[in-house]
Amino acid sequence: MMKFRILIVTCLLLAVAGTARSQSADEAAIKAVITQLFTGMEKGDSAMVHAAFAPEVTMATVYRDKNDAPALRRESSLDDFLKAVGTPHPQVWYEEVWNLKVQLDGDFSQAWCDYAFYAGDTFSHCGVDAFQLFRDKYGAWKIFHLADTRRKTGCNIPKETERKHIRGHLDLGIKKSYDLNSTPAESLPLPGAFGYKRWNSGRTGW
Repeated sequence: MMKFRILIVTCLLLAVAGTARSQSADEAAIKAVITQLFTGMEKGDSAMVHAAFAPEVTMATVYRDKNDAPALRRESSLDDFLKAVGTPHPQVWYEEVWNLKVQLDGDFSQAWCDYAFYAGDTFSHCGVDAFQLFRDKYGAWKIFHLADTRRKTGCNIPKETERKHIRGHLDLGIKKSYDLNSTPAESLPLPGAFGYKRWNSGRTGW
């Protein structure tokens, strides 16, 4: 009887260890997809960005409008986002992320992280990114929904990120071709590069 119990316990421990290894591998793969998205944005490589997404994608932003009321902006196409990333621009677009957390259930996953977006060394905005992903028939994880929030204050940016872009933080008070401090929140559109592209091109509001 004792040997049987030991065998059962051993089998259970092996099963738990196997599940943990599988989840760890999936979590690493999911984080790699998210990293691929931001690396593509930084390089201006729309093909790399596109490869991180599923064929059908939705995007959304939760923000405060000019009356400081909660508002929701939705996008049902990735086309404008990819165009913004792939269109040549003089400044590198960095989306710095931290506190990335991943949850898994079979072939479905969601991930959440804080972010700060920079155009070159110039701080633009911050918030959270929320991703939903699925494992496709080829075993690859793909993003099928991306939502974010955005604001200019209360960012709690890690010190190492601030040091990386220290010139931009020091230059916030210097007059630019756009005014980072007075641009209304509702004119900071969708995630990362797409949001900056619209904002810096002079488009305001939704």
